[in-house]
Amino acid sequence: MKPVKIVIIGGGVVGASVAYHLALRGERDVLVLERAARQGLGSTGRATGGVREQFGTEINIRMSMYSIDFFENCEFSTGYDPKGYLFFATDTAAFELLKRNAATQAETGVKGVEILDADEIERRVPAMNCDDIVGGTFGVRDGFINPVAVMQGFTKGAVERGTRIELGRKVTRINVTGGRVAGVSTDIGEIACDAVVVCAGAWTRELAATAGVDVPVEPLRRQIVWARCKEALPPDLPMVIDAGNGFHFRPAVDFWEQDEGSARNRDILIAYPDRDEAPSFNTQFDAAFSDKVNELARHRAQFLFESEPIVEKCRAGLYENTPDHHAIIGGCGVEGLYFAAGFSGHGVMHSPASGRAVAEIVLDGKASFLDVSCLSLERFERGELLTETGYI
Repeated sequence: MKPVKIVIIGGGVVGASVAYHLALRGERDVLVLERAARQGLGSTGRATGGVREQFGTEINIRMSMYSIDFFENCEFSTGYDPKGYLFFATDTAAFELLKRNAATQAETGVKGVEILDADEIERRVPAMNCDDIVGGTFGVRDGFINPVAVMQGFTKGAVERGTRIELGRKVTRINVTGGRVAGVSTDIGEIACDAVVVCAGAWTRELAATAGVDVPVEPLRRQIVWARCKEALPPDLPMVIDAGNGFHFRPAVDFWEQDEGSARNRDILIAYPDRDEAPSFNTQFDAAFSDKVNELARHRAQFLFESEPIVEKCRAGLYENTPDHHAIIGGCGVEGLYFAAGFSGHGVMHSPASGRAVAEIVLDGKASFLDVSCLSLERFERGELLTETGYI
């Protein structure tokens, strides 16, 4: 097969962003390999579509700040809708943590994170039981995007500038010779290249191992219940999150096509991080998960408890977790091998920043618009792990 300069493994939103940002720099000899027959069938199309500046570490906050600016002003439609994120706490310790995070966000440059008391939360979401809530925070620039539209926008922009994308092409091995990348092996042959960017999500560790590199990315199923409420949802309902247990909900939108339920504003997405879930590549939705969600909904809001799951729309996807719940961005000990992976649930929302960062690292040796050196793979060897308290 014809040699190329750069191969990107994975055509989801992160891989598409890397391709787009390389193309913006004039790099045309780029080939994206996506193993599925259609882009977005992995984690991208199964995401909840949230975006927020409310994180606990400076690097995640800055990644979000840059990405939200991009979603708001880029050359294609992203579906950015700043309905906000409302984090609430049911105990003083959780509330104090939210306030500390808000202070970090303000110090980093975020504008518009509000600290709310229980009365104000009840005023904003009157349909929710706030009896046990002590306070919370609200991010005015946080909100929603359409992950599929973002992926398609990146892809279109890259292809129009010369990038090639091949679907249904599975990479089985990254080939290394003399300590540097030589190419990749696929299910239908080998491709020689100078550089490989791995954007394979939960499958990153397995691919990296073929090049002799250990990348600590672990797959973990996350499930989402799509339910239909008896009546229309409260107007301007934000993403609402229990800071204690991660239970959250938002208005439902079909990212592939707007359906009747979404148009009637009765459909809702409900989820929480099941602590009993063991790491695996399982992406099958478990009907019993609806029962677990229902128990949490019973206490929090009657309109959630009375909603009916739409079984065919419930879904499960994979988080690509790292030990510190921060992404891995940059190169490694193998020359020409780069990673944009391990986003731990933040891949879609940080895709503009991560795509640009990797493109600059590949072409220039470092990212100039944002210092992402703390996200290097080497941090795990050095024991310099980060601490993200805003992980859901």
